[in-house]
Amino acid sequence: MSVPPPDTRNVNALWAGVLIETLAQCGVRFAVVSPGSRSTPLAMALAAHPEIEAVPVLDERSAAFFALGLAKQHLRPVVLVCTSGTAAANLFPAVIEAHESGVPLLVLTADRPPELRACASGQTIDQQKLFGGYVNFFHEIATPELSESRLKYLRQSVVHATGRTLAPAAGPVHLNVPFRDPLAPVADNGATARFAATIKWDTFFTHLVPAEPAPPAGVLPRIAPDVHGVIVVGPVQPADVGVFVAAVGEISRRLGWPVLADGLSPLRHRASRVPHLVTTYDLVLRNVAAAERLKPEVVLCLGDWPTSKVLRSWVEESEALIWMVTERPDNRDALHGRTRQIALPLTALAAVLPVAVDENGYQRMWARYEQKVRPLLEERLQAEVSLFEPKVAWLLARHLPEETSIFFANSMPVRDAEYVTPPGNRAIRPLCNRGANGIDGTLSTALGAAHQSGRLAVLLTGDLALLHDTNGFLLRPKFRGSLTIVLINNRGGGIFEHLPVAQFEPPFEEFFAMPQEVDFAKLCAAYSVTHVMVRDWSHLTELISTLPATGVRVLEVATDRKRDAAMRKRWFAEIAATLG
Repeated sequence: MSVPPPDTRNVNALWAGVLIETLAQCGVRFAVVSPGSRSTPLAMALAAHPEIEAVPVLDERSAAFFALGLAKQHLRPVVLVCTSGTAAANLFPAVIEAHESGVPLLVLTADRPPELRACASGQTIDQQKLFGGYVNFFHEIATPELSESRLKYLRQSVVHATGRTLAPAAGPVHLNVPFRDPLAPVADNGATARFAATIKWDTFFTHLVPAEPAPPAGVLPRIAPDVHGVIVVGPVQPADVGVFVAAVGEISRRLGWPVLADGLSPLRHRASRVPHLVTTYDLVLRNVAAAERLKPEVVLCLGDWPTSKVLRSWVEESEALIWMVTERPDNRDALHGRTRQIALPLTALAAVLPVAVDENGYQRMWARYEQKVRPLLEERLQAEVSLFEPKVAWLLARHLPEETSIFFANSMPVRDAEYVTPPGNRAIRPLCNRGANGIDGTLSTALGAAHQSGRLAVLLTGDLALLHDTNGFLLRPKFRGSLTIVLINNRGGGIFEHLPVAQFEPPFEEFFAMPQEVDFAKLCAAYSVTHVMVRDWSHLTELISTLPATGVRVLEVATDRKRDAAMRKRWFAEIAATLG
């Protein structure tokens, strides 16, 4: 389908045009529109689109049921548009019917922007999750702005919403779409047109395909073995680690692509089963020239994105085609790239991928960088005498007993794990609360993961994350298992030292780093928990090489927060610079 040029008369016209064009590329062919002021940008874009038949219907209740009938007939998502206020409430009976009968209906309710809500502004009601549990998915679209990243977000949000009308089960989806004035396509002296001229419209929609109830064979990757492709594996915590590792290994063997594995994935701890494994990508991609040479054409993301901000930025800037493989139905791509989501098991994906005939030169380039950077990093870590925070994660990966479970607190522990965890074959099982990435309940979660698990377990945590959940120690009398808590005590929030806010003192130290003076030996004694102050690296290695069969203990490693933050930055910059 040829893409008509975008309407650039103002930001609302462009925003609505991208939204409607995305729907057309996703296979939408019918829209039912009721009149109203706030929905003007949507109505104008639909009326002008050559591939979508827009039917105007005065009464919203009737319009909704008419759209329902169209969707029943064609078994494809039909768009339903109305203005703000009680107009949206009139759609509810048809939305309920669509839910109960499994009919794909995409409801777009126009709305006033947030600043005009809850202030007696006319034709305004609370439209957030208006249809409650009767929709497969709800999302409020951001207010329009002239930003390429926001347009990519809009595109991918609409793609996901359209797909959710069909899978995993057909039903209605609700998008609330706010607009600021002017609502009519009044020209804005060329500001939008000048911005739009910077966008590569010829490729902006090319990765989109019609939404389907299930991914047909034609939507699965048809990838030439010689493309610059990478397999990116995030913090996956699979139920069956063996099946997961075998599937990733088979995918890598077939494609001949490098596997960039997050420190929280099990792959780094079963390295012999995963060909083309790369563990130093965060350091490699800090070198601008190397990052440009390694720019991918296709990214196969298995699960979620890794923790590394450097890697995520590299993927974003590459504008590569992204295949995101996940069995979850919700939108998993926070990068809003040129993404197609594939909802199927990795074993099924591996079975349909082509087999590379020749060795991939792109993969060899990644291998050369890995072979250069990993020894440099290992040499520095081995030689470091001071109690340097990343070395704790490195020693745990090298010296914990085989098949130990290791739970990582969020903030710096997960990042240090990604920075330094080496490839190995100790079958260590990494765990972490990476759903919302918070420090809430860190100790309690680790105790739950270790309770009657039949495995030795370790928690690597910072002081603030542990203090946030010290009531977890109340579980000790009921706990049946082994948990060793390795506590990085740098007297504050180390993660904030790596953020721009660290430059603002005051109030940085008091309000962000929040230094504390807790005596952890006394705290542990209050809960009858064994406490050991780590003297040096030999002492720590001895303590973690053999773990107690039962009970809870704390190994405290006292570090210097500001020195370690500066050392990380210096080390990583110096190692990246060696790549030329």
